[in-house]
Amino acid sequence: MGGATASKPVDDMKYVVVSGGVLSGLGKGVTASSIGVLLKSAGLRVTAVKIDPYLNSDAGTMSPFEHGEVFVLDDGGEADLDLGNYERFCDLNLYRDNNITTGKIYSKVIEAERRGDYLGKTVQVIPHITDAVQNWIEDIAVVPADGIEGSPDACVIELGGTVGDIESAPFIEALRQFQFRVGRENIIFVHVSLVPVMGPVGEQKTKPTQHTVKELRGLGITPDVLVCRAEAPLSDETREKLAAFCHVSPRAVMSAHDVSNIYRVPLLLQAQGMCEALGIDCTKTDLMERWEAMADRVDNLGQEVHIAMVGKYTGLTDSYLSVIKSLQHASFAVNRTLVIDWIEASNLENNSHSDWAVLKAADGILVPGGFGDRGIEGKILAANYARVNSVPYLGICLGLQIATIEFCRNVLGLEGANSTEFDQNTANPAVIFMPEISKTHLGGTMRLGSRPTIFQVDDCKTRRLYGGGPQVDERHRHRYEVNPDLIQKIEAAGLVFVGKDETGLRCEIFELDGHPYYVGVQYHPEFKSRPERPSPPFLGLLKAATGGSI
Repeated sequence: MGGATASKPVDDMKYVVVSGGVLSGLGKGVTASSIGVLLKSAGLRVTAVKIDPYLNSDAGTMSPFEHGEVFVLDDGGEADLDLGNYERFCDLNLYRDNNITTGKIYSKVIEAERRGDYLGKTVQVIPHITDAVQNWIEDIAVVPADGIEGSPDACVIELGGTVGDIESAPFIEALRQFQFRVGRENIIFVHVSLVPVMGPVGEQKTKPTQHTVKELRGLGITPDVLVCRAEAPLSDETREKLAAFCHVSPRAVMSAHDVSNIYRVPLLLQAQGMCEALGIDCTKTDLMERWEAMADRVDNLGQEVHIAMVGKYTGLTDSYLSVIKSLQHASFAVNRTLVIDWIEASNLENNSHSDWAVLKAADGILVPGGFGDRGIEGKILAANYARVNSVPYLGICLGLQIATIEFCRNVLGLEGANSTEFDQNTANPAVIFMPEISKTHLGGTMRLGSRPTIFQVDDCKTRRLYGGGPQVDERHRHRYEVNPDLIQKIEAAGLVFVGKDETGLRCEIFELDGHPYYVGVQYHPEFKSRPERPSPPFLGLLKAATGGSI
């Protein structure tokens, strides 16, 4: 796979399609991201596309219990969490159009039909839906996502869902056609499958993979590479058997077995010949050397640091995936082994619950973003404990709002202070609905995407953590804000809003005078954290939690 030429970048675009079979949750996203790392290591500029076969226009209205976290992009797109994997692994800034859904495609085609674009033709899945998918991929593949002008050289496409699902059938057909549109030499199909171990002797079973490859080939796509998820490395016998039954070379059967940390996955694929399968030279840059050093460092971190995560979806960690990754990135920087102590916020509303002992034993406390009133009082109690006992605290979005409510109640003496999100008739609204936000539609109606935050003071902890510049740009996702009428009172009592939006009215960052680290941010800094470039607010929390200076 050579890079694009200056004269015909689009013609030379290379595509890697990652599909999955047997069952969901096998790690297609990590596989696609790891392939992106390998392409980058060969000096190629990379972009990525995630295809989600669900009918929703985007992930914005879905519960985290349904689909994990909603990942927010710079342009305000609300997307699947796999786009977060691509951004973190490949250091990209993607757009809403990098996430294709059935809802988006059908909306586009129906809109075109209403305009009369199809000139009286009967509008059908083939060719109209499949053409729309192919056109969308080609259009977004040439949009740079690395901050450099000019078209990328390669596009990694992940097909969500499982081969055989009814809802993904139009996308598989579109990709079958796409191989002829772009030329078979310009596209590689990678299929991720499961190799379970059964029976008392622990035999690796190939039948599930045989069936999913047979199904995929029956739909017109022949995989070039198999990535097989297993607990232990594939045996030579298993590899040979898969090659024989799945119409691939034994060298193209990759073992994606369990590794010590996620950063070893690109290294694992590289060691098994993925670069050769892709037709690239992964030694053109020092990227893989840096990844190996990072993976080694992660395996050899120092003593533990405990962060109490006080949330609502603690039973499903994918709900907070970017927050977890940001904490991990910061822990690498301070050379500590991160331990997240999960605390269900509502448990703290019971003074004698065992979660109180866990909270009090933690080195730092984090209250992430969220919606709804369940567990709110528990979060307020956690913020109060951190404030009164000088425990490092980071509040993100809702975490900033509940800490402001706590401060209004217990420092300013505003009895019953609350957010109008939880009590519309509160006598002391500390947090209010933003005036410009729709009250009738949920999808895409929040304050979304990258917005500037202007520092209001010459020197403060967060400004130092961000490098001392006059402003920062971070991604937002909220409908409520601190009540502007109370800001003067709050600041006079010591909770200072050191960062505000460009109008100077909307509160973005607070810090508490005289506290080692009591910080709230209205935005979501977790979406821009990278393994080698941790998010500054998270880094501040980890530094404070480990006794470091800021």
